Amino acid sequence: MSITQYQHAHLPGVLALCESEGWPTFPADANRAHAVLTAPGVTTVVALDGDEVVGFAYLQSDGHIQAHLSLMAVSKTHRRNGIGRALLEYAAPLTGAQRIDLVTDTAEGFYAAFPHHTFAGYRIYP
Repeated sequence: MSITQYQHAHLPGVLALCESEGWPTFPADANRAHAVLTAPGVTTVVALDGDEVVGFAYLQSDGHIQAHLSLMAVSKTHRRNGIGRALLEYAAPLTGAQRIDLVTDTAEGFYAAFPHHTFAGYRIYP
């Protein structure tokens, strides 16, 4: 298993992971997904098992202080093998940020294993 920065060739694997998680936004428009994953201020990394994308993390950052983990997924067949942690540890320095904020409704135990502070939060849908 290896972790590397996202490239266009990884897009089908990232989209497949999103579909398996029931996340329709990226798979709905592959060109838009690639544009988002490579936008200025974005860090996207993938976990590879050979040529197969088995995980990815997508973070947005100001490059100095703040980053936000927007999406992260690891394939169900590869979970509990340290891939999620490896993705975050690889991506964090690439963002240039001092901290990473995130929202989760399914992985509290995973994220609680990192040094952290817990805050109440909201997601606004304009």
